[in-house]
Amino acid sequence: MTFDDLSSARPDLAFIAHWVGQGAHVLDVGCGDGVMMDYLQSDKRCSGYGIEIADDEVLESTRRGVQVIQQDMENGLGLFGDNSFDTVLCLSSLQMMKHVEPLLRDIVRVGKEAIVSFPNFAYWPHRVALLKGRMPVSESLPYEWYDTPNVRCATISDFRELAEELGLEVMECVALAEGKIVTVLPNLRGELAVFRLRKKAH
Repeated sequence: MTFDDLSSARPDLAFIAHWVGQGAHVLDVGCGDGVMMDYLQSDKRCSGYGIEIADDEVLESTRRGVQVIQQDMENGLGLFGDNSFDTVLCLSSLQMMKHVEPLLRDIVRVGKEAIVSFPNFAYWPHRVALLKGRMPVSESLPYEWYDTPNVRCATISDFRELAEELGLEVMECVALAEGKIVTVLPNLRGELAVFRLRKKAH
């Protein structure tokens, strides 16, 4: 898979991929169909694993040549030692977790750095929907309230506060809309929040 393929299919992933170093050892937590690991392996010579629970997604990842471990992320990352990976990805998966805090601690334990993304609930169309008395439905939150896998709603400000509480250093934080950085009023105009994190040096 080339960068252009990834960019046209998933512009958000194409942006995030530039934060992953050449030849990095990567863990993709909630890897879905494996498209990100496929790109990182073929274009950036990365190695590593995906973690996914859904049978169809595991099958698709395997078809792409991604080494995937079928496991519920809620059970943690106990099979991996501290700093086992250069980068741990958790892309648009954290909002589906019941226990966000322990998983986030585990992600930064096993990785030297982590990249986390999630739909920004403070995105202006979401606010407009709430003002109209409706739960938001958008490209980043594509489900109705009754069938959504998302159990957590967060804003960029919320997540930054949680990272601080957990003693994590926010190396970079951007808001994306259609895969491009939003610099003006990011918490209002950004559809997807992306954080690059690591443990604070003691």
